[in-house]
Amino acid sequence: MKMHSSLHALLPAVESAVRAAGELVREHDKRPRRIRCKSSMKDLVTETDGAVESLLRRSLSSIVPEARFLGEEGSPDAGLGGLAWVVDPLDGTTNFAHGVPFVATSVALCLEGGPLLGVVNLPLLGELFSAVKDAGASLNGSPMRVSGVSAMEAALVSTGFPYRIEDHKEAILRQLSKALPETQGVRRAGSAALDLAYVACGRYDGFFEFALNPWDTAAGVLLVAEAGGRVGTMMGSLPYRLGGPDILATNGDLFEPLQRMLKAASATTL
Repeated sequence: MKMHSSLHALLPAVESAVRAAGELVREHDKRPRRIRCKSSMKDLVTETDGAVESLLRRSLSSIVPEARFLGEEGSPDAGLGGLAWVVDPLDGTTNFAHGVPFVATSVALCLEGGPLLGVVNLPLLGELFSAVKDAGASLNGSPMRVSGVSAMEAALVSTGFPYRIEDHKEAILRQLSKALPETQGVRRAGSAALDLAYVACGRYDGFFEFALNPWDTAAGVLLVAEAGGRVGTMMGSLPYRLGGPDILATNGDLFEPLQRMLKAASATTL
């Protein structure tokens, strides 16, 4: 298929599939939770994660049958080569397990690891974010843009903590010791897809985190880029790649100041 000429034609069907998945999340939100642990007591999975991923696997495969499926629950090792759906059925599982509504479903269609189309749905908050490469981004059907904040002391930024917190604890504490006094505030919602969507629509001015998986960010990085923001890494000049060691996403104006702050934090001792 001629991907760039047909992405707009695909978007309504993808949005419909993601909305249907959101209805399933809302239905399960009314039920008692069925929870188990994966790699540790902190790495949870619910019955809802698997049910939503199965639904999306079926619906998305009917939209682009030639695309492979990379999902957090059913095929996390499928790889990013070729044309692939990259899906997190329930980003923020720990939130969902505790009844906190900050959860997202993230769906991206990628070619060789580059997002072409992305949708992030916040089913318990009633917001659907969408983007098509080189065609802009929207929130509930209306165009959206990143913020115009350019001063660090006026910036509201967000971050997250990986499941293997012990691998990054000292670096995270150094970052917070810099970011808390130098910005207007730091938020931690517990869903990277939500954080990136909030950067894209101007609620947050920046977001940074270590050790995210491709399905955590595939749709969100496209939202930020198409809303006029900038995505890269905390420490380097290389472009961000899905599954890379860290991510920095900002409104654009704050990219260099936030990166300088994070680099300075890496050289600080507690």
